[in-house]
Amino acid sequence: MSKIKTSFFCQNCGAQYSKWQGQCNSCKQWNTIVEEVIQKEEKMSWKSQDNSTKKAAKPLKIDEIDSSQEIRMDSRDGELNRVLGGGIVPGSLILLGGEPGIGKSTLLLQISLKLPFKTLYVSGEESQKQIKMRAERITKAPNNCYILTETKTQHIFRQIEEIEPEVVIIDSIQTLHTDYIEASPGSISQIRECTAELIKFAKESNVPVILIGHITKDGSIAGPKILEHMVDTVLQFEGDRNHVYRILRSLKNRFGSTAELGIYEMQGSGLREVSNPSEILISPKSEELSGTAIASTLEGMRPLMIEIQALVSTAVYGTPQRSTTGYNAKRLNMILAVLEKRAGFRLGTKDVFLNVTGGITVDDPAIDLAVVAAILSSNEDIPVGRDFCFAAEVGLSGEIRPVNRIEQRIQEAEKLGFSTIFVSKHNKISAKNFGIKVMMVGRIEEVAGDLFG
Repeated sequence: MSKIKTSFFCQNCGAQYSKWQGQCNSCKQWNTIVEEVIQKEEKMSWKSQDNSTKKAAKPLKIDEIDSSQEIRMDSRDGELNRVLGGGIVPGSLILLGGEPGIGKSTLLLQISLKLPFKTLYVSGEESQKQIKMRAERITKAPNNCYILTETKTQHIFRQIEEIEPEVVIIDSIQTLHTDYIEASPGSISQIRECTAELIKFAKESNVPVILIGHITKDGSIAGPKILEHMVDTVLQFEGDRNHVYRILRSLKNRFGSTAELGIYEMQGSGLREVSNPSEILISPKSEELSGTAIASTLEGMRPLMIEIQALVSTAVYGTPQRSTTGYNAKRLNMILAVLEKRAGFRLGTKDVFLNVTGGITVDDPAIDLAVVAAILSSNEDIPVGRDFCFAAEVGLSGEIRPVNRIEQRIQEAEKLGFSTIFVSKHNKISAKNFGIKVMMVGRIEEVAGDLFG
């Protein structure tokens, strides 16, 4: 009997050690190194037959490589297509992460039911009856979706050879295990080995594979960090379970931009695509309220109109509080310092609370001017005009700085019925006749004078 070989792996980053130690040298985390059984033996291909006759890859000159555009597969989901860069690339490996109960399984089951291709949905967490009940809520249309409840990769590949699907969905990668590694499902070794087998299958068969990944309490995908390096695309499904809106972001994409954003609304019949997110990000108001302003921002190629809410009140406990939701707290402190120094507004002894509605986080500096307008509106208790919006960055000298793709922002504001938009006077705008009044401003004082007199 051969001796059982063991090694020590960090459960956070996947680093391997010959003996146990308290701290991982790679990620500097404590008490994350555990012992796992490893077994090295000759591995077969994902196919059951012998591949000894397979031809080895040959090097090619770069001008001999076929550079024709890869035809993407339409997922029949406009938001997913946008985030992926136009559709699913054949032979790609996509990893979808998100909090428990956020709707990852619902999203991929809904997509698998919509796809016009033969799809294999592999679940290691739910029974076939549970998936059937969810599928009946989503759609009753005939489809080409096959459901398999299995966790061993060798059995999954055997079913793949029989069914020959065009898309494979795995829910989830942490539940899979392979015979080649003697470790429990969800361990570093099993996740890495199962992912490697699926990558080999995807690249050799040109069949795209979509994986669902669990996340840890700090929001990162569970398992070794190498898992995110191995796959082609990493998607993050975000949102608050207490709200109906979900956001799909791309953290890594070898076939497209990572700046795109997809928005869904959770309903009883599944996830509904939100084609015009500006309407859900701006709350309807029956009367004008102080402390709110509308900003024109961009997420990838998509313009969004979002509502900024601010509350300025006297500091009760002596030390002023600065709290933000969806906005950088350090940038808020910078803007408050600019208002104090350059514009003469005394906010040093007041609490300031800032919120970006809709539960999204915005990094675009073009919302700075809307933040300034919302803070001054709450401080003066004078509402900003309901049909006013803003698109400009604020500098440390109190100047209003230009932002990119200003015409696209203006057109979105015009489309949603705003009458006036404040932009920097340094923006170069072509001689277009917009159906909206464009206010060109250069200093914070000008904005305050135009808004509050």
